[in-house]
Amino acid sequence: MAKILLETLKGNPGERVPFWFMRQAGRYLPEYREVRATAPSFMDFCYDPAKATEVTLQPIRRYGMDGAILFADILVVPDALGQKVWFESGKGPQLDPVREEDAFSKLSFGHFHDRAAPVYETVGRLRASLPAEVTLLGFAGAPWTVATYMVEGAGSKDHAAARQLGYGNPALFDKMLQLLVDATASYLIRQIEAGADAVQIFDSWAAALPEPAFEKWVIAPTKAIVDKVKRAHPETPIIGFPRLAGAMLPRFVEETGVDAVSLDTGVPLGWARDEIQSKVCVQGNLDPHLVVSGGQPMVDEANRILENLKGGAHVFNLGHGFVPETLPENVGLLADTIKNFRR
Repeated sequence: MAKILLETLKGNPGERVPFWFMRQAGRYLPEYREVRATAPSFMDFCYDPAKATEVTLQPIRRYGMDGAILFADILVVPDALGQKVWFESGKGPQLDPVREEDAFSKLSFGHFHDRAAPVYETVGRLRASLPAEVTLLGFAGAPWTVATYMVEGAGSKDHAAARQLGYGNPALFDKMLQLLVDATASYLIRQIEAGADAVQIFDSWAAALPEPAFEKWVIAPTKAIVDKVKRAHPETPIIGFPRLAGAMLPRFVEETGVDAVSLDTGVPLGWARDEIQSKVCVQGNLDPHLVVSGGQPMVDEANRILENLKGGAHVFNLGHGFVPETLPENVGLLADTIKNFRR
């Protein structure tokens, strides 16, 4: 059976628009919360193939999305490189910061794949469990976004520590980004070899960088990853998501070589259609908070997106991930709306 999401990502759209949602496996689902309660920590949860497989499959069973995205976390990469990563309630991710040469020297690619092996096992289990028509999506965080956590030691609103390291000690920051390029590309290649049909690179914190920094810290590392993955698996589509990249989005698409790009909620649809969709498949960009409200406003906006982008390759998605307050019945209404639309 044809995988319409995979075909659309390759630039071959059909009559129906395929869909999946970022953070579709998550706290808004009661069955997810039940499984999460059985794991001692979030990282243990990510490294448990049985649990990660189950929560990845839950939204597919409920809503029949065309794509299932591997349940893991972007911080698997620094954790597998040897940086201590843990999650604290109310604080989110915590890491031992890497801000000087001594801390960086403790990172190593030597045991990376041993540490990440449970993730590859999860991919293999999903490949065996998913319906034949469902596209399996692997993913990783982009080097810039992952580096912001590695340098800050936590999440951050302005990513000041990473910016200051990049400006003040460019030699060290460049080495960190290069290590992340090599590790991330290898990580994605292993996911593909385990059964992923396509992969997405999340650059969640690409916003508001000056043009030279965006070129050096967002475009260049992403291009390097795309080049490495494509050399190994040239037919596997790669989705880029430089969130809030704004006017830099066309350059990101042209210079990185991604096959598709996710649109955040702030991207004007007409502009995306004219400037981007003519080059690659586009994905997005429904506001996740509209799904919290649900009802006719959500349906109307979903139809507006579908109508505006129906002339080319389009995968329906959100402009960012579901928030925990999302009602499962609203997701069901959204799924039905998308399924009923025809180009």
